[in-house]
Amino acid sequence: MHTPQRPGTPHPAAGSAVNPAAVFAQGQAALDRGDLAAAETAFRRVLVLDPNAGSAYANLGVVAMRRKQWDSALALLRKAEKLNPKMAGIRLNIALVQFHRGDYSAAIPALQSVVRDEPQSEQARYLLGLCQVLTEKFPEAVATLQPLYKARSSDVLYLYLFDIAAHGAGQKELDDEILEQMVRVASDTPEFHLLMGKARLNRQDMPQAIDELQKAAAGKDNLAYVHFELGMAYLMQGKTEEAEAEFRKDISVEPDLPDNYEQLGVLYLRVRQPEKARASFEEALKLDPKRAGPHMQLAQLAFDDHKDQNALREVDAALRLDPNARGARLLRGRILARLGRATEAQAEFAKAKQALAKGLEKDRESLANRQLVDPALKQPPQ
Repeated sequence: MHTPQRPGTPHPAAGSAVNPAAVFAQGQAALDRGDLAAAETAFRRVLVLDPNAGSAYANLGVVAMRRKQWDSALALLRKAEKLNPKMAGIRLNIALVQFHRGDYSAAIPALQSVVRDEPQSEQARYLLGLCQVLTEKFPEAVATLQPLYKARSSDVLYLYLFDIAAHGAGQKELDDEILEQMVRVASDTPEFHLLMGKARLNRQDMPQAIDELQKAAAGKDNLAYVHFELGMAYLMQGKTEEAEAEFRKDISVEPDLPDNYEQLGVLYLRVRQPEKARASFEEALKLDPKRAGPHMQLAQLAFDDHKDQNALREVDAALRLDPNARGARLLRGRILARLGRATEAQAEFAKAKQALAKGLEKDRESLANRQLVDPALKQPPQ
């Protein structure tokens, strides 16, 4: 997160005896020491004295970001950007908010503008490359990440990201070069074993994946994502007790990672513990309200319990987040049919058939089998 520089001194209101610059300084000091309540109070006082103080809006946006209030942060930062359009730091924070909301495509234009204005910003360049990888713009990601190679050639996570870009862009020589560099700098580190375990897991090579992930955990038991990946490996093997234990271990390391709770929900569905599944999906949504998957699972659970209005609410929430959510149209049609809304149900069945014909609801691997987006990549650079 970028704490904005002071983009201009707030102007005193006519006839005001209070100096808004002094109030702003108080807010900045409170923000620097982590007192978010005091910081918010001070910056809102600045806006009373000077409604055009873009710096106050920018720092209120930072306060909202630290509270993980992403929608509020975005609104505040947009106001700051309008008042201070040349401040690259504001645009970087807008991109970080979009990134945290999972809207990687929306983050790209702001990041491109920051990299254009501040080409030396490693954070902005890395984040831009990350968003390009997550949106499968692999050739663009290679071009973005290449200039960081000299400075980050010993950073295993950077090399992992760069290699995904090179592989996705079909640049085999660069792909091989990056892999060789990974072996040179990290061949026996826990981070390297974690990445190799991920690669084996993606290839469904379970024994080797588990071996690599166990080596990673043995070297650094609190390594982020290692227990999550082990949980996925065990879940793919049908070893639910081992998988549950690993997801719980990862929660102790990363309590704010919604993926653990979502996968626990899938696991509990497998072992026919619907109440535990429901609680897990609800917890995943508390941590990330923008996920369509848990809403779909909750819709199915409500439908199975003949709680049709609840089911309809959940499936509608899933469709708002992802209009192509797998199976959503079919389930919505079934719900409407049971509610006696036959005409609407037939319309939904027609949409489901049309979507299936277009390949929009192709039989993707379920959440229990593979992650569509590696959660390790969903962490912004520091």
